[in-house]
Amino acid sequence: MRDKYILTAESVTEGHPDKLCDTIADSVLDACLKGGSSAHVACEVLATAGKVLVAGEISAKIMPDIPSIVCRTIREAGYTGLNYEIEVITHNQSDDIAHAVREGVQTGAGDQGIVYGFACDETESYLPLPVILAHRLTRLLTNARKTGMIQGLRPDGKAQVSVEYSFDIPVRLASVVLSCQHAPEKDLGQLQAELMDHVIQPALRELPPDVETEILINPSGRFVYGGFEADTGLTGRKLMVDTYGGLAPHGGGALSGKDSTKVDRSGAYMARYIAKNIVSAGLADRCTVALAYAIGKAEPVAVNVDTDGTGEYRDDVLEQAVRAVFDLTPAGMRHTLGLDKPIFAQFCNYGHFTHPDAPWEQTDKAEVLCNACRIKEAGVSDR
Repeated sequence: MRDKYILTAESVTEGHPDKLCDTIADSVLDACLKGGSSAHVACEVLATAGKVLVAGEISAKIMPDIPSIVCRTIREAGYTGLNYEIEVITHNQSDDIAHAVREGVQTGAGDQGIVYGFACDETESYLPLPVILAHRLTRLLTNARKTGMIQGLRPDGKAQVSVEYSFDIPVRLASVVLSCQHAPEKDLGQLQAELMDHVIQPALRELPPDVETEILINPSGRFVYGGFEADTGLTGRKLMVDTYGGLAPHGGGALSGKDSTKVDRSGAYMARYIAKNIVSAGLADRCTVALAYAIGKAEPVAVNVDTDGTGEYRDDVLEQAVRAVFDLTPAGMRHTLGLDKPIFAQFCNYGHFTHPDAPWEQTDKAEVLCNACRIKEAGVSDR
């Protein structure tokens, strides 16, 4: 346990080019699932000034109107009056992969991969405080734009928060960085004042800035050009924003645009669900769950629980309890978390693990886990 250190996390708005590509990909996935829950989708989006390319493997009963989805999603993110050339290059899922993920009880994983879930008792959301504060900044920034509370804001933006810790307790705000796109005529001094009043101070109410906190608003100066007009967007390029801000391990697989046979997504959601239930149950103060899969195989090839020395039971007992309580096959995860439904675009922005309504954010297995731990520990003791 270190006596003093700083942890940092970032977030982006829904108008950020990478995150907008994620939203397009998840909107395509949702449209495919509306046509039939058995759709298999691996959708990638690349976008730059005047051009959006949607590519991937899609097997669906009803192929959605992808160009319309792209136009609608860009418009809803706040970009209006721009014209894009939209190119769609998709084909059916490989027969080899389709065979591996065949429908039925023994549905195999759509690829190999390692995924991680994390939870801690630091906040009500069971996430580290820098993650919560960064996402709150970008949410409030977007809200200020949409409601007109701050005039002259445009959709692109990002935030970064650094929190100083002492013996694992957040004690002060070290720095805040907030960058937001704005209209060319917007006075930067007025913008900074309005952002302090309507975004920064409300977002940081749990740990307000002190006299030594460094607050940087648009540190590069003007930020008029944003979105695809200023920066190329790509799906899967905001992995840390989507998960734990880099403060927990990540297996490297992206989330958006993938159906539940892709354990990069379903396994990551299940691992978070497990970790959050362990901490919610009081079985640990912090917990990292790792799941590893092989393509075509239903059961994970490895399950690991690490409570960083904070567990009420040994980690191996928790691992046994997890295996007993949770169905970790792709079909099981799909059923448990309702991942055959078109729910993904609504949870795409501001971190996949900050939405209280998301199925993987529920803590309904806490009591069952406690009982399973008691049974497993008794079994170990008997031997």
